[in-house]
Amino acid sequence: MNKTKEAALLMSSLSVYKGILQRTVPKALYELLCAADKPVYEFLRAWGSFFALLCDRGYADSLLQCLTEAALFDENAFSKASSAGMEKTLQREVIQAVRRDLSAIIKIGSITPDDILDDYCYRDELESVAGSLPGWGTGKAASEFSDEAHAADLLVDYYRKNGCGMFARYRAFIWRDRNIEPVVYPDSISLSSLKGYELPRSTVVNNTIAFIKGIECNNCLLYGDMGTGKSSTVKAILNEYYKDGLRMVEMPKDRLGEFPILVDRIAAVPLKFIVFIDDLSFSGEDKSYAQLKAVLEGGLAARPENTLIYATSNRRHLIKESFADRDGDDIHRNDTMQETLSLSDRFGLSVNFSKPDKNEYLAIVRSLARERKIDVSIEELERGAERWALERSGRSPRCARQYISVTEARLLNEKK
Repeated sequence: MNKTKEAALLMSSLSVYKGILQRTVPKALYELLCAADKPVYEFLRAWGSFFALLCDRGYADSLLQCLTEAALFDENAFSKASSAGMEKTLQREVIQAVRRDLSAIIKIGSITPDDILDDYCYRDELESVAGSLPGWGTGKAASEFSDEAHAADLLVDYYRKNGCGMFARYRAFIWRDRNIEPVVYPDSISLSSLKGYELPRSTVVNNTIAFIKGIECNNCLLYGDMGTGKSSTVKAILNEYYKDGLRMVEMPKDRLGEFPILVDRIAAVPLKFIVFIDDLSFSGEDKSYAQLKAVLEGGLAARPENTLIYATSNRRHLIKESFADRDGDDIHRNDTMQETLSLSDRFGLSVNFSKPDKNEYLAIVRSLARERKIDVSIEELERGAERWALERSGRSPRCARQYISVTEARLLNEKK
Protein backbone atom coordinates (compact mmCIF):
# COMPACT_ATOMS: atom_id res chain seq x y z
CA MET A 1 0.00 0.00 0.00
CA ASN A 2 1.39 3.42 -0.96
CA LYS A 3 1.78 6.26 1.56
CA THR A 4 -1.04 8.37 0.16
CA LYS A 5 -3.64 5.62 0.37
CA GLU A 6 -2.43 4.66 3.85
CA ALA A 7 -2.75 8.28 5.04
CA ALA A 8 -6.27 8.51 3.57
CA LEU A 9 -7.31 5.30 5.34
CA LEU A 10 -5.79 6.50 8.61
CA MET A 11 -7.76 9.75 8.38
CA SER A 12 -10.95 7.86 7.57
CA SER A 13 -10.50 5.61 10.59
CA LEU A 14 -9.90 8.32 13.23
CA SER A 15 -12.29 7.80 16.13
CA VAL A 16 -11.84 9.81 19.34
CA TYR A 17 -10.08 12.58 17.40
CA LYS A 18 -12.37 12.37 14.37
CA GLY A 19 -13.41 15.96 15.07
CA ILE A 20 -10.23 17.29 13.44
CA LEU A 21 -11.72 16.32 10.09
CA GLN A 22 -14.15 19.20 10.56
CA ARG A 23 -11.24 21.65 10.64
CA THR A 24 -10.52 23.31 7.31
CA VAL A 25 -6.92 22.18 6.71
CA PRO A 26 -7.31 18.51 7.76
CA LYS A 27 -10.53 18.33 5.75
CA ALA A 28 -8.79 19.73 2.65
CA LEU A 29 -5.86 17.34 3.13
CA TYR A 30 -8.26 14.40 3.31
CA GLU A 31 -9.88 15.52 0.04
CA LEU A 32 -6.45 15.75 -1.59
CA LEU A 33 -5.49 12.27 -0.41
CA CYS A 34 -8.76 10.88 -1.73
CA ALA A 35 -8.13 12.56 -5.10
CA ALA A 36 -5.03 10.44 -5.71
CA ASP A 37 -7.00 8.27 -8.16
CA LYS A 38 -9.19 11.04 -9.58
CA PRO A 39 -8.82 12.79 -12.96
CA VAL A 40 -6.00 15.29 -13.16
CA TYR A 41 -8.21 18.38 -12.97
CA GLU A 42 -9.84 17.18 -9.73
CA PHE A 43 -6.46 16.26 -8.27
CA LEU A 44 -4.92 19.65 -9.07
CA ARG A 45 -7.97 21.50 -7.76
CA ALA A 46 -7.70 19.59 -4.47
CA TRP A 47 -3.95 20.30 -4.33
CA GLY A 48 -4.42 24.04 -4.82
CA SER A 49 -7.29 24.26 -2.31
CA PHE A 50 -5.30 22.41 0.35
CA PHE A 51 -2.15 24.48 -0.13
CA ALA A 52 -4.09 27.77 -0.12
CA LEU A 53 -5.69 26.88 3.23
CA LEU A 54 -2.36 25.74 4.65
CA CYS A 55 -0.83 29.11 3.70
CA ASP A 56 -3.82 31.03 5.01
CA ARG A 57 -3.41 29.40 8.43
CA GLY A 58 0.34 30.03 8.47
CA TYR A 59 1.46 26.40 8.27
CA ALA A 60 3.03 26.22 4.79
CA ASP A 61 6.29 25.02 6.35
CA SER A 62 4.80 22.67 8.96
CA LEU A 63 1.91 20.37 8.10
CA LEU A 64 2.71 18.20 11.12
CA GLN A 65 2.38 21.14 13.50
CA CYS A 66 -0.95 22.09 11.89
CA LEU A 67 -2.45 18.62 12.36
CA THR A 68 -1.13 18.08 15.87
CA GLU A 69 -2.38 21.51 17.00
CA ALA A 70 -5.80 20.68 15.53
CA ALA A 71 -5.75 17.57 17.73
CA LEU A 72 -4.46 19.57 20.71
CA PHE A 73 -7.49 21.89 20.59
CA ASP A 74 -10.05 19.20 19.74
CA GLU A 75 -12.91 18.73 22.18
CA ASN A 76 -13.70 15.04 22.64
CA ALA A 77 -14.37 12.43 25.31
CA PHE A 78 -10.69 12.14 26.20
CA SER A 79 -9.86 15.86 26.31
CA LYS A 80 -13.00 16.68 28.34
CA ALA A 81 -12.36 13.91 30.85
CA SER A 82 -8.68 14.86 31.17
CA SER A 83 -9.43 18.54 31.73
CA ALA A 84 -11.77 17.58 34.55
CA GLY A 85 -9.17 15.21 36.07
CA MET A 86 -11.35 12.19 35.29
CA GLU A 87 -9.30 10.49 32.58
CA LYS A 88 -8.90 7.40 34.80
CA THR A 89 -12.64 6.81 34.58
CA LEU A 90 -12.39 6.23 30.82
CA GLN A 91 -12.57 2.65 29.61
CA ARG A 92 -9.37 0.93 28.50
CA GLU A 93 -10.74 0.77 24.95
CA VAL A 94 -11.04 4.56 24.81
CA ILE A 95 -7.43 5.05 25.90
CA GLN A 96 -6.28 2.52 23.29
CA ALA A 97 -8.23 4.40 20.61
CA VAL A 98 -6.65 7.67 21.73
CA ARG A 99 -3.12 6.26 21.46
CA ARG A 100 -3.91 4.82 18.05
CA ASP A 101 -5.38 8.15 16.81
CA LEU A 102 -2.38 10.14 18.02
CA SER A 103 0.07 7.85 16.23
CA ALA A 104 -2.07 8.06 13.08
CA ILE A 105 -2.13 11.87 13.16
CA ILE A 106 1.66 12.02 13.47
CA LYS A 107 2.05 9.66 10.53
CA ILE A 108 -0.47 11.58 8.39
CA GLY A 109 1.28 14.87 9.11
CA SER A 110 4.59 13.43 7.90
CA ILE A 111 3.40 12.94 4.32
CA THR A 112 5.30 15.06 1.80
CA PRO A 113 4.30 16.60 -1.55
CA ASP A 114 6.63 14.14 -3.31
CA ASP A 115 4.90 11.20 -1.60
CA ILE A 116 1.54 12.28 -2.99
CA LEU A 117 2.89 13.05 -6.48
CA ASP A 118 4.70 9.69 -6.64
CA ASP A 119 1.49 7.88 -5.69
CA TYR A 120 -0.82 9.73 -8.09
CA CYS A 121 -2.46 7.33 -10.57
CA TYR A 122 -2.05 9.60 -13.59
CA ARG A 123 1.42 10.92 -12.86
CA ASP A 124 2.33 10.97 -16.56
CA GLU A 125 -0.37 13.56 -17.21
CA LEU A 126 1.25 15.87 -14.63
CA GLU A 127 4.61 16.05 -16.40
CA SER A 128 4.10 19.64 -17.54
CA VAL A 129 3.07 21.02 -14.14
CA ALA A 130 4.46 18.65 -11.50
CA GLY A 131 7.71 20.56 -11.18
CA SER A 132 5.95 23.88 -10.62
CA LEU A 133 3.33 22.76 -8.08
CA PRO A 134 3.72 24.51 -4.70
CA GLY A 135 5.00 22.27 -1.94
CA TRP A 136 4.82 22.33 1.83
CA GLY A 137 7.13 21.35 4.65
CA THR A 138 6.23 18.72 7.23
CA GLY A 139 8.02 20.55 10.04
CA LYS A 140 7.78 19.51 13.69
CA ALA A 141 4.84 18.37 15.78
CA ALA A 142 3.43 20.39 18.67
CA SER A 143 5.56 19.81 21.76
CA GLU A 144 2.92 17.58 23.37
CA PHE A 145 3.39 15.15 20.43
CA SER A 146 7.19 15.24 20.39
CA ASP A 147 7.38 11.91 22.23
CA GLU A 148 4.91 9.68 20.40
CA ALA A 149 5.06 6.89 22.98
CA HIS A 150 3.99 9.28 25.77
CA ALA A 151 1.81 11.69 23.77
CA ALA A 152 -1.39 10.65 25.56
CA ASP A 153 0.17 11.31 28.98
CA LEU A 154 1.53 14.67 27.84
CA LEU A 155 -1.92 15.62 26.57
CA VAL A 156 -3.50 14.74 29.92
CA ASP A 157 -1.14 17.22 31.61
CA TYR A 158 -1.90 19.85 28.97
CA TYR A 159 -5.68 19.50 29.31
CA ARG A 160 -5.52 19.67 33.10
CA LYS A 161 -3.66 22.96 32.92
CA ASN A 162 -5.31 24.60 29.90
CA GLY A 163 -8.73 23.04 29.58
CA CYS A 164 -9.85 21.72 26.22
CA GLY A 165 -11.50 22.87 23.05
CA MET A 166 -11.91 26.62 22.63
CA PHE A 167 -10.82 27.33 26.22
CA ALA A 168 -7.42 25.84 25.42
CA ARG A 169 -7.15 27.67 22.11
CA TYR A 170 -8.37 31.14 23.15
CA ARG A 171 -8.06 33.37 26.19
CA ALA A 172 -10.84 35.95 25.66
CA PHE A 173 -14.54 35.35 25.02
CA ILE A 174 -17.78 37.26 24.72
CA TRP A 175 -21.25 36.22 25.84
CA ARG A 176 -23.50 36.56 22.78
CA ASP A 177 -26.88 35.01 21.93
CA ARG A 178 -26.69 32.86 25.08
CA ASN A 179 -23.39 31.34 23.97
CA ILE A 180 -19.71 31.79 24.80
CA GLU A 181 -17.92 32.89 21.62
CA PRO A 182 -14.13 33.22 21.34
CA VAL A 183 -12.44 36.53 20.58
CA VAL A 184 -9.92 35.55 17.91
CA TYR A 185 -7.91 38.79 18.06
CA PRO A 186 -8.06 40.18 21.62
CA ASP A 187 -6.49 43.48 22.63
CA SER A 188 -2.77 42.76 23.13
CA ILE A 189 -2.15 45.51 25.70
CA SER A 190 0.34 44.58 28.43
CA LEU A 191 0.73 45.69 32.03
CA SER A 192 4.19 47.05 31.28
CA SER A 193 2.77 49.42 28.65
CA LEU A 194 0.40 51.05 31.17
CA LYS A 195 1.94 54.06 32.86
CA GLY A 196 1.05 55.56 36.22
CA TYR A 197 -1.65 54.31 38.64
CA GLU A 198 0.74 51.75 40.14
CA LEU A 199 -1.11 51.53 43.46
CA PRO A 200 -4.68 50.98 42.19
CA ARG A 201 -3.46 48.69 39.43
CA SER A 202 -1.40 46.59 41.87
CA THR A 203 -4.50 46.19 44.04
CA VAL A 204 -6.38 44.62 41.13
CA VAL A 205 -3.36 42.52 40.11
CA ASN A 206 -2.89 41.15 43.64
CA ASN A 207 -6.57 40.25 43.83
CA THR A 208 -6.24 38.39 40.52
CA ILE A 209 -3.12 36.50 41.62
CA ALA A 210 -4.94 35.39 44.78
CA PHE A 211 -7.82 34.19 42.60
CA ILE A 212 -5.49 32.16 40.37
CA LYS A 213 -3.83 30.59 43.41
CA GLY A 214 -7.17 29.65 44.97
CA ILE A 215 -6.87 32.17 47.83
CA GLU A 216 -9.95 34.05 49.00
CA CYS A 217 -10.50 37.15 46.84
CA ASN A 218 -13.19 39.63 45.82
CA ASN A 219 -15.32 40.75 42.94
CA CYS A 220 -13.84 44.04 41.79
CA LEU A 221 -15.25 47.39 40.67
CA LEU A 222 -12.82 49.70 38.88
CA TYR A 223 -14.39 53.15 38.85
CA GLY A 224 -13.30 56.68 38.04
CA ASP A 225 -12.80 59.17 35.25
CA MET A 226 -12.79 58.40 31.55
CA GLY A 227 -9.51 57.45 29.92
CA THR A 228 -7.71 56.48 33.12
CA GLY A 229 -7.02 52.87 32.12
CA LYS A 230 -9.74 50.90 33.91
CA SER A 231 -10.66 48.62 31.00
CA SER A 232 -7.04 48.49 29.83
CA THR A 233 -6.00 47.23 33.26
CA VAL A 234 -8.47 44.35 33.12
CA LYS A 235 -7.45 43.35 29.59
CA ALA A 236 -3.75 43.62 30.41
CA ILE A 237 -4.21 41.36 33.44
CA LEU A 238 -5.70 38.70 31.18
CA ASN A 239 -2.72 38.93 28.81
CA GLU A 240 -0.31 38.68 31.73
CA TYR A 241 -1.86 35.64 33.44
CA TYR A 242 -3.67 33.59 30.79
CA LYS A 243 -0.74 31.15 30.77
CA ASP A 244 -1.54 30.49 34.44
CA GLY A 245 -5.05 29.33 33.54
CA LEU A 246 -6.89 32.68 33.52
CA ARG A 247 -9.68 33.27 30.98
CA MET A 248 -12.11 36.16 30.52
CA VAL A 249 -15.71 36.35 29.31
CA GLU A 250 -17.12 39.80 28.54
CA MET A 251 -20.81 40.04 29.39
CA PRO A 252 -22.97 42.94 28.19
CA LYS A 253 -24.89 44.69 30.97
CA ASP A 254 -28.22 43.95 29.33
CA ARG A 255 -27.52 40.20 29.53
CA LEU A 256 -26.98 40.01 33.28
CA GLY A 257 -30.14 37.98 33.66
CA GLU A 258 -28.36 35.19 31.77
CA PHE A 259 -25.50 35.03 34.28
CA PRO A 260 -26.72 31.68 35.75
CA ILE A 261 -26.60 30.17 32.24
CA LEU A 262 -23.07 31.44 31.73
CA VAL A 263 -21.71 30.10 35.01
CA ASP A 264 -23.34 26.71 34.34
CA ARG A 265 -21.23 26.52 31.18
CA ILE A 266 -17.92 27.27 32.91
CA ALA A 267 -18.37 25.92 36.44
CA ALA A 268 -16.84 22.53 35.61
CA VAL A 269 -13.99 23.90 33.44
CA PRO A 270 -10.66 23.59 35.32
CA LEU A 271 -9.67 27.21 34.65
CA LYS A 272 -10.20 30.56 36.35
CA PHE A 273 -12.71 32.92 34.71
CA ILE A 274 -13.20 36.65 35.07
CA VAL A 275 -16.64 37.76 33.92
CA PHE A 276 -15.97 41.28 32.63
CA ILE A 277 -18.72 43.93 32.57
CA ASP A 278 -17.44 47.10 30.92
CA ASP A 279 -18.80 50.64 31.36
CA LEU A 280 -21.38 49.65 33.94
CA SER A 281 -24.10 52.08 35.05
CA PHE A 282 -27.87 52.06 35.42
CA SER A 283 -30.62 54.62 35.12
CA GLY A 284 -33.14 54.98 37.90
CA GLU A 285 -35.75 53.14 35.84
CA ASP A 286 -33.41 50.33 34.91
CA LYS A 287 -34.29 47.45 37.22
CA SER A 288 -31.59 45.18 35.81
CA TYR A 289 -29.38 46.42 38.65
CA ALA A 290 -31.39 44.03 40.84
CA GLN A 291 -30.12 41.18 38.67
CA LEU A 292 -26.54 42.29 39.27
CA LYS A 293 -27.15 42.47 43.02
CA ALA A 294 -28.39 38.89 42.95
CA VAL A 295 -25.33 37.86 40.94
CA LEU A 296 -22.92 39.55 43.35
CA GLU A 297 -24.56 38.33 46.52
CA GLY A 298 -27.63 36.49 47.62
CA GLY A 299 -28.93 34.84 44.43
CA LEU A 300 -29.85 31.17 44.22
CA ALA A 301 -27.36 30.68 41.37
CA ALA A 302 -24.20 31.06 43.42
CA ARG A 303 -21.03 32.26 41.76
CA PRO A 304 -18.76 29.21 41.35
CA GLU A 305 -15.29 29.18 42.89
CA ASN A 306 -13.62 29.46 39.49
CA THR A 307 -15.40 32.73 38.63
CA LEU A 308 -14.93 36.40 39.60
CA ILE A 309 -16.71 39.51 38.36
CA TYR A 310 -14.70 42.55 37.30
CA ALA A 311 -16.66 45.63 36.27
CA THR A 312 -15.63 49.11 35.17
CA SER A 313 -17.66 52.28 35.56
CA ASN A 314 -17.25 56.03 35.41
CA ARG A 315 -19.42 56.24 38.53
CA ARG A 316 -18.66 55.17 42.09
CA HIS A 317 -22.39 54.69 42.75
CA LEU A 318 -23.60 52.79 39.74
CA ILE A 319 -27.15 54.16 39.69
CA LYS A 320 -27.66 57.48 37.94
CA GLU A 321 -29.58 59.62 40.42
CA SER A 322 -31.25 62.99 39.79
CA PHE A 323 -32.69 65.58 42.15
CA ALA A 324 -36.12 64.51 40.95
CA ASP A 325 -35.39 61.06 42.37
CA ARG A 326 -34.75 62.62 45.77
CA ASP A 327 -38.01 64.59 45.68
CA GLY A 328 -40.20 61.82 44.29
CA ASP A 329 -43.37 60.40 45.77
CA ASP A 330 -41.84 57.23 47.21
CA ILE A 331 -43.10 56.89 50.80
CA HIS A 332 -39.97 55.01 51.85
CA ARG A 333 -37.63 57.24 49.85
CA ASN A 334 -34.61 56.65 52.10
CA ASP A 335 -34.92 52.88 51.74
CA THR A 336 -35.08 53.21 47.96
CA MET A 337 -32.02 55.46 47.87
CA GLN A 338 -30.08 53.08 50.09
CA GLU A 339 -31.01 50.17 47.82
CA THR A 340 -29.73 51.89 44.70
CA LEU A 341 -26.57 53.26 46.31
CA SER A 342 -25.66 49.95 47.94
CA LEU A 343 -25.05 48.15 44.67
CA SER A 344 -21.41 49.21 44.40
CA ASP A 345 -20.86 48.04 47.98
CA ARG A 346 -21.62 44.50 46.88
CA PHE A 347 -18.26 44.43 45.12
CA GLY A 348 -15.78 43.33 47.75
CA LEU A 349 -13.12 45.51 46.17
CA SER A 350 -13.67 49.02 44.76
CA VAL A 351 -10.63 50.66 43.17
CA ASN A 352 -10.54 54.31 42.15
CA PHE A 353 -8.88 55.53 38.93
CA SER A 354 -9.18 59.34 39.02
CA LYS A 355 -7.79 61.88 36.57
CA PRO A 356 -4.11 62.68 37.13
CA ASP A 357 -2.92 66.10 38.19
CA LYS A 358 -0.50 68.00 35.97
CA ASN A 359 2.66 66.41 37.38
CA GLU A 360 1.25 62.89 37.15
CA TYR A 361 0.02 63.50 33.61
CA LEU A 362 3.38 64.82 32.42
CA ALA A 363 5.17 61.91 34.11
CA ILE A 364 3.04 59.53 32.04
CA VAL A 365 3.85 61.50 28.88
CA ARG A 366 7.60 61.37 29.60
CA SER A 367 7.47 57.66 30.34
CA LEU A 368 5.66 56.91 27.07
CA ALA A 369 8.09 59.10 25.14
CA ARG A 370 11.07 57.21 26.59
CA GLU A 371 9.46 53.89 25.76
CA ARG A 372 8.90 54.89 22.13
CA LYS A 373 12.27 56.68 21.88
CA ILE A 374 10.77 60.01 20.83
CA ASP A 375 13.62 62.45 20.29
CA VAL A 376 12.33 65.87 21.39
CA SER A 377 13.29 68.10 24.28
CA ILE A 378 11.41 67.72 27.56
CA GLU A 379 10.22 71.33 27.34
CA GLU A 380 8.76 70.86 23.86
CA LEU A 381 7.23 67.53 24.82
CA GLU A 382 5.50 68.90 27.91
CA ARG A 383 4.26 72.08 26.20
CA GLY A 384 2.70 70.00 23.45
CA ALA A 385 1.19 67.56 25.95
CA GLU A 386 -0.48 70.36 27.95
CA ARG A 387 -1.81 72.01 24.80
CA TRP A 388 -3.16 68.63 23.61
CA ALA A 389 -4.95 68.06 26.92
CA LEU A 390 -6.51 71.53 26.92
CA GLU A 391 -7.92 70.95 23.45
CA ARG A 392 -9.57 67.75 24.60
CA SER A 393 -11.38 66.48 27.67
CA GLY A 394 -8.49 67.12 30.04
CA ARG A 395 -5.51 65.20 31.35
CA SER A 396 -5.68 61.40 31.32
CA PRO A 397 -3.49 58.43 30.37
CA ARG A 398 -5.59 58.00 27.22
CA CYS A 399 -4.94 61.63 26.30
CA ALA A 400 -1.21 61.09 26.91
CA ARG A 401 -1.12 58.02 24.64
CA GLN A 402 -2.96 59.87 21.88
CA TYR A 403 -0.55 62.81 22.09
CA ILE A 404 2.51 60.53 21.97
CA SER A 405 1.11 58.64 18.93
CA VAL A 406 0.48 61.89 17.07
CA THR A 407 3.94 63.20 17.97
CA GLU A 408 5.60 59.98 16.86
CA ALA A 409 3.76 60.09 13.51
CA ARG A 410 4.72 63.75 13.00
CA LEU A 411 8.41 63.07 13.65
CA LEU A 412 8.43 60.15 11.23
CA ASN A 413 6.89 62.31 8.51
CA GLU A 414 9.44 65.05 9.14
CA LYS A 415 12.28 62.56 8.73
CA LYS A 416 10.93 61.58 5.33
